[in-house]
Amino acid sequence: MKLQSLINSPLGVGLGILIGKMIPPRLGYRLADIVASWLANRPHLAMVRTVRANQWVVEQGQIGLPALTERTRATFRHTGRCLYEVYHYMDRPDGIRDLVRVSPKLETLYRDNQEDGRGVLCVAPHLSNFDLAGRALTLYGLKFLVLSYPNPSGGYRWQNDIRRRVGVDIVPLSQASLRQAVQYLQAGGFVLTGVDRPVSDSNYRPRFFGRPSCVPVSHVRLALKTRVPVVVVASLLRPDGHFWIEASDPIEMHPEADLSTEILSNAERILQAVEQMIIQAPYQWSMFYPVWPEALEEVPAI
Repeated sequence: MKLQSLINSPLGVGLGILIGKMIPPRLGYRLADIVASWLANRPHLAMVRTVRANQWVVEQGQIGLPALTERTRATFRHTGRCLYEVYHYMDRPDGIRDLVRVSPKLETLYRDNQEDGRGVLCVAPHLSNFDLAGRALTLYGLKFLVLSYPNPSGGYRWQNDIRRRVGVDIVPLSQASLRQAVQYLQAGGFVLTGVDRPVSDSNYRPRFFGRPSCVPVSHVRLALKTRVPVVVVASLLRPDGHFWIEASDPIEMHPEADLSTEILSNAERILQAVEQMIIQAPYQWSMFYPVWPEALEEVPAI
């Protein structure tokens, strides 16, 4: 079994829950740092090669090898700490409220659009503690229908069950859930889905950080169909030690005469807003799948 599959398996998730519940933060963070550093120091691992390639593209290839190695290590360490916090606080709602803040911009957008009765499609990159942020939104009274990764494996299904238990309304992406999302948006609700996990079966390669990527475009189709704006929502760890859930300005979909042009142009406008979120703290971008597969061969070897 590949390491990444093991981490996302029921065994990996179960071990994470056990560590999160049993170990206090001081020791939990230390353990997360040790494991993350151990992983990051093994450049032959697919996860490490992928993070290096993704960060290489974010920096347009203009990053030295020592800096890229340190960025990769920082990414693993930050992700490890976030995973510990997800499991440590899963049954501690007061702790989540203390740790996570919602930007006034997102709160205002949510309240205004509820009053207007117009739905909003929110898309989220895998930035910082996005999972804890999703739980915080529920605790703060911001209700979303979350479309998650399709056909989840055992570990992912378990994670989704945990999210539902803490109040997150989450369904795997499918034709049935897309119909549910259409109804939700048309009724004035908020739908949240991922924007940066690559897909292998798409005919579209929207430009992301300056080059064609493998990120999905299904959210663009959904926004065009329901005629709702798209808002990029992201969690970022700030120097004050809190995770802030930030939001972009609403992005209205622009119609085009040609369908391919319409999908690509709108996808790239959304991705420009995603880029602005990521470059605020690139090491907090926890993307362990190759967004630009060709970049895996471009990064100089250590």
